[in-house]
Amino acid sequence: MKIVNGWICKIGRNRVIPTFGDIEIKNGIIRNIIPKRFSPKAISQTRNAKGIYNAAGAVITIPQVNFHDHFYSRLAKGLNIKGSMDSFHNILHNLWWKLDRALTKQMIEALAEMSVIESIKTGTTYIFDHHASMNAIDKSLDIIADKITSNNLRGVLCFESTDRDGGKIADKSLAENVRFVEKDNNDDLRAMLGLHASFTLSDDTLETASQIVRDYNLGIHIHLCEDTTDRVLSKEITGKYPVQRLTQYDLLNEKSILAHGIYLTNRDCDIIDESGSSLAFSPDSNLNNSVGTPDFIGLPESIPMLMGTDGMHANPGRSLKNVFLLMRGKGISFEETFHRISKIYFDQIAFVKSYFKDYPALTKGDRADLVIWDYTPPTPLTSNNFFGHYIYGVLERNPKAVIQSGKFLLKNKSLVGINEDKVNTNIYEQGEILYRKFSRM
Repeated sequence: MKIVNGWICKIGRNRVIPTFGDIEIKNGIIRNIIPKRFSPKAISQTRNAKGIYNAAGAVITIPQVNFHDHFYSRLAKGLNIKGSMDSFHNILHNLWWKLDRALTKQMIEALAEMSVIESIKTGTTYIFDHHASMNAIDKSLDIIADKITSNNLRGVLCFESTDRDGGKIADKSLAENVRFVEKDNNDDLRAMLGLHASFTLSDDTLETASQIVRDYNLGIHIHLCEDTTDRVLSKEITGKYPVQRLTQYDLLNEKSILAHGIYLTNRDCDIIDESGSSLAFSPDSNLNNSVGTPDFIGLPESIPMLMGTDGMHANPGRSLKNVFLLMRGKGISFEETFHRISKIYFDQIAFVKSYFKDYPALTKGDRADLVIWDYTPPTPLTSNNFFGHYIYGVLERNPKAVIQSGKFLLKNKSLVGINEDKVNTNIYEQGEILYRKFSRM
């Protein structure tokens, strides 16, 4: 297969290097990149032929990565919520913790299908998912894994371990993480140890988690200081703040994702920095829950920063754009804001490569994983102005094609190999069952 007439945004030494030209793909690998002179006239005269896809001057990038998703939230649209939603703690009690107890394995299959479709349509083909279904724990990660790999995506999965439903459920959730780690997964799947948040985790559970992390050389995926609740209740219940507890049980390492990190002290940041752990931001969710937003500019630059969605949607690029706007809204200069956005972009590449060493840079010999955006630059595209095009152009459009391992997942904005009408029928059937069940809770 050959992709012609695209702005190929290669990665090299923490720079994006746009090159206009063609990409030759064979057996899922980029066999060659052929630079050529940009010519609108030549582009318009190019005809599609068998094995040739005309990008028609569009921008081509590496795939998006969602570093903090919740597939399990996808069916939670329009539910009949009883009880107050006037605080983050009440939102958890009256929506999310009811939802995860209501889910069945059939619902998990449907919500995973929904998540996969949404992800493909945003060019997100690498997903770090944090799952919860407290009455359908055993082998639930296999259901999600099957939907990810059967649709040619790649995932890093975990189950949310917590004591909020009692010690037996906590033990089962930890066991599901271990079972998935020990399973002979393929090259498209990896595992982490999922933990909810400090304020719903007992010392016994964290001690067991610590042993699992050591035994299997895992990173943890946990919500950290998303709201003041995490700090206040952790201190009240255990006598220690969240970061202190994670440090006590030696749970912080360079493979770990700490989601949110809104209410961190300077000492917390120093500890996180020393551990090598990464922070994952989901600004849309933070705004929706009225918990505030991270101090993006106050966080040490040496802490890796990643983008997630917290299950609000499937587009980490939208999250990045919103981080940009939040920083600008706080009066941070264009220069500093673009610097931070660039840092996040390259932090993400470094982190995902710690799980998938073959994550591409769009260079010869790489996996042919790429996104062709419905964006043709109206001005020259260079290394110096890439992020201006990315923030104001690319992320304002949708992909017109998504290729993973040399295969089209999306072509001319249409899904390839997925009967969306059939899938949507199943999604609605399970969603309706959930709606009725949730209304009775």
